[in-house]
Amino acid sequence: MSVPATVVTPPLVDELDIVIPTIRNLDFLEQWRPFFQPYHLIIVQDGDPSKTIRVPEGFDYELYNRNDINRILGPKSSCISFKDSACRCFGFLVSKKKYIFTIDDDCFVAKDPSGQEINALAQHIHNLLTPATPFFFNTLYDPYREGADFVRGYPFSLREGVTTAISHGLWLNIPDYDAPTQLVKPRERNTRYVDAVMTIPKGTLFPMCGMNLGFHRELIGPAMYFGLMGDGQPIGRYDDMWAGWCAKVICDHLGLGVKTGLPYIWHSKASNPFVNLKKEYKGIYWQEDIIPFFQNVTLPKECTTPQKCYIELSKLVKEKLGPIDPYFEKLSDAMVTWIDAWNELNPSTNGATTLKVELSKPK
Repeated sequence: MSVPATVVTPPLVDELDIVIPTIRNLDFLEQWRPFFQPYHLIIVQDGDPSKTIRVPEGFDYELYNRNDINRILGPKSSCISFKDSACRCFGFLVSKKKYIFTIDDDCFVAKDPSGQEINALAQHIHNLLTPATPFFFNTLYDPYREGADFVRGYPFSLREGVTTAISHGLWLNIPDYDAPTQLVKPRERNTRYVDAVMTIPKGTLFPMCGMNLGFHRELIGPAMYFGLMGDGQPIGRYDDMWAGWCAKVICDHLGLGVKTGLPYIWHSKASNPFVNLKKEYKGIYWQEDIIPFFQNVTLPKECTTPQKCYIELSKLVKEKLGPIDPYFEKLSDAMVTWIDAWNELNPSTNGATTLKVELSKPK
């Protein structure tokens, strides 16, 4: 007598959306089909809204173009970038799920050193559902992983960890380099597979890449705004950087964790370094002032939600970065518009995601 096969339901299938920004047909999804098909996709079409984007059959998705963005947000659509992958954050805005995974359309399934295909989404989910340790570094990296634990000398009072808000994945093949590094190392490829996940310590910033990223939308979604980039703006390719700096400062304040490392994806296409340099050059100068700003930001204890934190941060951006260039005043206003749009589309989270900050921090 044959035993019926057990149907295994993928994790968080009803609690996670996959957000993809694109200007082209999404044939890349065929390779991801075994891993992505059970999940709901939110596709944000950039560029010409009259162009038809082909999505392979069998996927559950909704697709938004610029006309949809303008229709849904009205005047607030000014905060959503055009002709830049920063448009992906519109997908974060309209999602109703607890978690988000976002990926670029030139990213494919990577293989680990044994030749096994990597289910990047499953690893992000594991990272998000296990605690982070931002207050004390564990030299065996992720202590909650099978085969690892807290090392001798790690305080027992901190071993419970904190909720993970962001899972930042990496890339094999084409590394995420800036234009000057691309020009100096045009043939460099990343072949190093480091089998590790680690929590980024509290007080440490990092360059967040949006092409392979998971996060807890309810806890940090309002801070995952990818800024004003691309068409009509003096800067590009700093959208995910901006979101990462803002989100990390807010995670530190609210006692949430940020992880980086696994999973890897295969990044297939190197963008043009000369085009990138034109987009990045102001950011390369400005970041020498932006980074110290974020390193020294202190948010008041009254900021107990990501929305409140982000509004406070917007004021500081205008005050401290505004003198560098008028762009930052415009960006500050867009940050406020973004939160207004978030609260309008997500009324249940307006002030509801209050965290007990004093309980999340070590005594």
